[in-house]
Amino acid sequence: MVRKRNTRLGNKYLIILVVAISFIACKNDPKPVLQEELVVVEKIPEDIYEFGFNLNDYVVKRDTIRSGDTFGIILERNNVGYPKIFNIAEKAKDTFDISRGLQVGKPYTLLCVKDSLETAKCFIYQPNLEDYVVINFQDSIQAYKSRKPIKYVEKVATGVIEENISLALEQQGLSQRLAYKMADEIYAWTIDFRRLQKGDKFKVIYTDKYIDDTIYTGVHDIKAAYFEHNKEPLYAFEFETDSVKGIIDYFNEKAKNLRRAFLKAPVKFKRISSRYNLKRRIAVYGYKVRPHKGTDFAASIGTPIMATASGTVTKSSYTRGNGNYVKIRHNATYETQYLHMQRRNVKVGDFVKQGEIIGWVGMTGNTGGPHVCYRFWKNGRQVDPFKQKLPEAKPISDSLKIKYLDFIAPIKKQLDSIPFRDDILEETLENKNNLISLKD
Repeated sequence: MVRKRNTRLGNKYLIILVVAISFIACKNDPKPVLQEELVVVEKIPEDIYEFGFNLNDYVVKRDTIRSGDTFGIILERNNVGYPKIFNIAEKAKDTFDISRGLQVGKPYTLLCVKDSLETAKCFIYQPNLEDYVVINFQDSIQAYKSRKPIKYVEKVATGVIEENISLALEQQGLSQRLAYKMADEIYAWTIDFRRLQKGDKFKVIYTDKYIDDTIYTGVHDIKAAYFEHNKEPLYAFEFETDSVKGIIDYFNEKAKNLRRAFLKAPVKFKRISSRYNLKRRIAVYGYKVRPHKGTDFAASIGTPIMATASGTVTKSSYTRGNGNYVKIRHNATYETQYLHMQRRNVKVGDFVKQGEIIGWVGMTGNTGGPHVCYRFWKNGRQVDPFKQKLPEAKPISDSLKIKYLDFIAPIKKQLDSIPFRDDILEETLENKNNLISLKD
């Protein structure tokens, strides 16, 4: 009991001592403690420009076109009255069809006043990643189309086939678009990519495409390629043969065209679901003979349909059986037709280039699933395109041949100087072994 009371007394005297020392210390230091003044520096935001506007000057609202949206509904939601909306639409119609041009799912941007109402003053619509339409009604009404800045970056890639080209690209983190372009656009008629051999090699010089320096949109084109298949070297160089129509082909080092006049299929990522068959029997029709004079390529709805050869559109219409369809005359001998489209992208009289998108896969007309029925005419008679000896693409003219050979000379030199990936790895390993030997 005594010991506990002594402890309490000791704690009490200790507290008094600490307070006394603190008081003496303050008394001996007469300097006042100054509080440091806090200076707040307002940071001015950096200007952010997009579509030609400083976004810091506005309240920026971004959205996508929804089902039921119209230009008028969007502006009304953002405090623009209908008399003004009508006036804007009338002034803008020569530049952009507001009533029919807006597609569900496409993005738009509104630039609004920085006040409590946030009234819209500018409408910007983006039909794709590159292009945009500006309808500016801040003061006077202006409507115009423009395009975002695009940058192309040249790159090189090499690989050695172990199993297939997709794996060779994947192991290096390269775009599979390179494989599709080489297989479908460059070497479609010279190399069967389903039968590549182990040890086959390739080099490619290509360009990647960027929008606004930041948005990567993938491989733009292949400038040159070299494929060593079964130890046979196959060069390919991109060259424009018709600057007026913008026709670009691939030729080898001797100026021979690598393409044929027709692509093998009107869609990429294709699967043939029904072949040309004049003796076809269908259960739905009691197994009666119902000739199928086309080749069906199954593909998901919205897949782009390409013209298999250059030519002029002779029909772009709709019928109960064909649905939305397009027919193209390529020359006096050949015509092609593309059926059951979701939507057509060309009109009668248009000249289309090989590979150009003429529509999108759908299920219109008499069809049981999404596909494009590809029909092929030779001398006015429908035939099986896979059983035809199709002509080669138009050869390069004599006047262009000299220009072409001069054009590819430095590119071929660049291509030849690129080492294969395995050669680089072997050289690195050899250098490493030499260093180990020197240390020993």
